[in-house]
Amino acid sequence: MKNILVPIGTSENAHETLQYAVDFATEFDSNIYVMEVFSVSSSASSLANIREKVDERTKEHIKGVIDKVNARNINIKIATYNGDIVDGLKDIDRDLGIDLIILAPRSNDIQEEYYLGNTSGKIVKQTDIPTLIVPKGTVFKPFKTILTAFKSGVLKQKSILYPLVEIKKKFESKVSLLFVKTPGYTKEDLKINMSLMGLSSELTQSENPSTYLGVLQHFEAKHPDLLCVFRRKRGFFKKLWERNTILKSEFYAPVPVLVLSVKKD
Repeated sequence: MKNILVPIGTSENAHETLQYAVDFATEFDSNIYVMEVFSVSSSASSLANIREKVDERTKEHIKGVIDKVNARNINIKIATYNGDIVDGLKDIDRDLGIDLIILAPRSNDIQEEYYLGNTSGKIVKQTDIPTLIVPKGTVFKPFKTILTAFKSGVLKQKSILYPLVEIKKKFESKVSLLFVKTPGYTKEDLKINMSLMGLSSELTQSENPSTYLGVLQHFEAKHPDLLCVFRRKRGFFKKLWERNTILKSEFYAPVPVLVLSVKKD
């Protein structure tokens, strides 16, 4: 994982997410790009230096966040973008090749309605870049146990598993597979990719209305340090796909969540 991107918003806890990313990146000798987007319309940008001034203020905000973390000799670079967050991520990915995005959910508070807000939800659902969602205030520690949940064993490319493979290898993690049979599954879904099977000697099968309910059923028994799921339109976020926000009543995880991309449909 050569390049890690950390989107920075207006949260006063943004430095905590960046510190987690730095500590994680140290294990892999990765570069970190800290990104923030801003929006200056074409009509406004015609005014003298407005876009440049907003860009400079944005960079100053990012520098303030960086100053609050222990960089630990990690190369932290700044990236800004005028426009939509998803467009910005795709542009940066084309230019640099981003291996992983690390971001925080909207809130850890169970009383807070949303797990992912509009911006974080957009990133998770509308990009194809692997994403690690880290609960706010989480201090990095090696992942010793990983629960990987899926409703279809189909993977067109084993490279999809790259982040999970690298994490398992680095931390000598124990990976548990949870195959959740949901209504409408096909015979094709039952054929589990051999590369996925090769990551673990333990496979649990469950029948539930959704993958998330399967995770809820087995989470306490597995007690994972990391939950790994797949991003695909018929997968983990199926019923949530048409909107960007995700309610805590529909999904909530107290541990980091690694979201891998699968272009199946």
